[in-house]
Amino acid sequence: MSAVTSPTTIPAIPQPARSPGYWSGVFRRFRKDKVAVGAGIIVLLIILMAVFADYIAPADPTRSSMLRRLRPIGTPGYPLGADELGRDMLSRLIHGARLSLFMGVVPVFIAFGFGSLIGVAAGFFGGKFNTITMRTVDIFYAFPSVLLAIALSGALGAGIFNSLLSLTIVFIPPIARIAESVTTQVRSMDYVEAARASGAGSGTIIRVHVLGNVLGPIFVYATSLISVSMILASGLSFLGLGTKPPTPEWGLMLNTLRTAIYVQPWVAALPGVAIFITSISFNLLSDGLRSAMDVKG
Repeated sequence: MSAVTSPTTIPAIPQPARSPGYWSGVFRRFRKDKVAVGAGIIVLLIILMAVFADYIAPADPTRSSMLRRLRPIGTPGYPLGADELGRDMLSRLIHGARLSLFMGVVPVFIAFGFGSLIGVAAGFFGGKFNTITMRTVDIFYAFPSVLLAIALSGALGAGIFNSLLSLTIVFIPPIARIAESVTTQVRSMDYVEAARASGAGSGTIIRVHVLGNVLGPIFVYATSLISVSMILASGLSFLGLGTKPPTPEWGLMLNTLRTAIYVQPWVAALPGVAIFITSISFNLLSDGLRSAMDVKG
């Protein structure tokens, strides 16, 4: 089964184009969702931690000391213990948030741009263009995202850029699918037909009437893929296909600490806990946005 979130559940399409009153309603409904707000606060704190890592981290994340290797949690000077090379775990977790967030967010937003372009064009023009485009997308969508990411990274070679490229390719098909679906719905709306009857060109209709209604649902779906991207990126690093030592990255830290799980299991589990908290927070935030945008009746 693919690890990419199923594209069958999408926010409802409000009609016609969104107004300031619509977005204020979205914000009001989102604010009432305490779980989503809490998840958003956690995501914001993690982002701030990553941005200001140089000022927050208590030690150099690459400085090692074999005399202090595998220190337990609560050791003076090492509040979250030390790893297999005696490096401060707290500092490495803080600095590791940078690359982990980067590998989670950037591929999704690049795929958001390309996938939206492909899906909107296919959904709006329809016909043979839609058939050829979406069947080509289905070739990639047919593969489980985990296997496709590993295969692409293995073929391209290890490294951050190749992992970024692999994950971007993985996420373009599901986003294109969502974009095509919502664009097909909007294309049949009365205001689009009226614009076409008035002589407006395809470019004008897409820019004025279509994009304003489809980018919101596509964006909400894309945010749900950030957690998947983080997990896949961590998995690639764990397999040696992503980040290389000594760069701190949560997936790579799990790999290097796997041999210490019988000595300091709590220290070895910390990168996994960080991945779990961040991923579930992005998922809950995405669910809150979807619910806030889902206008019934």
